[in-house]
Amino acid sequence: MNEMPKNAAASARSPLGMPGHRLLPQVLGEVHARPFQLLTTPRTIVQVAFLIEPGTADAHIASIAQLVEARGGTPPSADARHLTIEWGKGRLRWERHTEFTKWTYDAPGVADLHDPLKGLPFAESVAPGPVISAARIDLLPEDARESVLAFFDPTSLCFSSMEGGLADAASDFRQDADGLTRIAVLDRGLGPARAGALTQRLLEIEAYRTLALLGLPEALRLVPVLGRTEGELVRITEAMEKGTVGSRELLDELIALSASLEAEAVATLSRFGASLAYEKTFLQRLEVLAEEPIPGYEMWQTFLNRRIGPAMRTCMSVQSRQEILSAKLARTADLLRTRVDVELEQQNRDLLSSMNRRAKLQLRLQRTVEGLSIAAVSYYVVGLVSYLAQGAQDAGLAVRPGLIAAGSVPFVVLVVALIVRRIRSRME
Repeated sequence: MNEMPKNAAASARSPLGMPGHRLLPQVLGEVHARPFQLLTTPRTIVQVAFLIEPGTADAHIASIAQLVEARGGTPPSADARHLTIEWGKGRLRWERHTEFTKWTYDAPGVADLHDPLKGLPFAESVAPGPVISAARIDLLPEDARESVLAFFDPTSLCFSSMEGGLADAASDFRQDADGLTRIAVLDRGLGPARAGALTQRLLEIEAYRTLALLGLPEALRLVPVLGRTEGELVRITEAMEKGTVGSRELLDELIALSASLEAEAVATLSRFGASLAYEKTFLQRLEVLAEEPIPGYEMWQTFLNRRIGPAMRTCMSVQSRQEILSAKLARTADLLRTRVDVELEQQNRDLLSSMNRRAKLQLRLQRTVEGLSIAAVSYYVVGLVSYLAQGAQDAGLAVRPGLIAAGSVPFVVLVVALIVRRIRSRME
């Protein structure tokens, strides 16, 4: 049983006796993280990949740990990423990736492709999550060509030469009775190292093509959702143009529509990003195969690209459609906000005009009241002067009260008007 070191720094060599960067062992060890296995013909390899769903990472460690403990071994650490177990005549390799874990078992090959596999470690373990990929490769001698070609469905059979003519690989990409995608490799002088490298690449192609296609169901689900969103956007813009609905009501609808779109975009962002990354890895693995056509048969690269390419273009189209629609919603919202701001400014202007009119009316009323108050005060003051003149006449003075009262009116009115003006000036 072999596990990658728990503390990579502890097993690192010091360069020339000098302290190395703390991440140097991890960086240097990455190129050896998934080495090719040395395989001799005949050999059968079965690989199952389990998806790591949110919050289930511990279950994947627990599953392999349970299998190791049942065989008397030391369970892997919580941060282990690779593990190899000798299993009977075969070998079980466990690998943890970002989004999935792979269980790969290889053992001496079967005599016939129809023969069922026995003693698989998967039967003794608890599935840590849903299976996202399951494949079986049979590494066979060159003389098994006729039986290999007869085994696969001719309607979807891919058969091509690889590794510079040292191997032929065949598959129809269909599941057998055990749910495994079957692949057969005919060894024409590969050697153990190249056989291990080729089978690993073929298994990676099978795993990454299924992982890449996980984005397609999300894309297909979003197509009608985006259609409805676009329809709502058209309705809102038409209502803006016609002015049949208030701008604030339209802005509220637009904000709700934009929030719904952004929620969907955020929810699918990682899935689409992962699908595109898996597609690049998948295409890179196909390129490395260096396929050469065999007359009368379709090549792997041609077959897979023709089927996976449209699916990936659909994902990219939906993602681009989300981005464009989000930008259109943002522009429409800006237009609505501008209209709302203009309407608010118009309301403020009308309010100020109304206040101005009211102020003018109040000023006019105030001046009218001031005129009346001058007359009233003058009337009372003239009355007092008349009383004084009457008193003076009663006292024996030769005065005429009526003339004195009449003559005081202009002076009294002038004095009262000056006093009122001074008071108003002070108040202003």
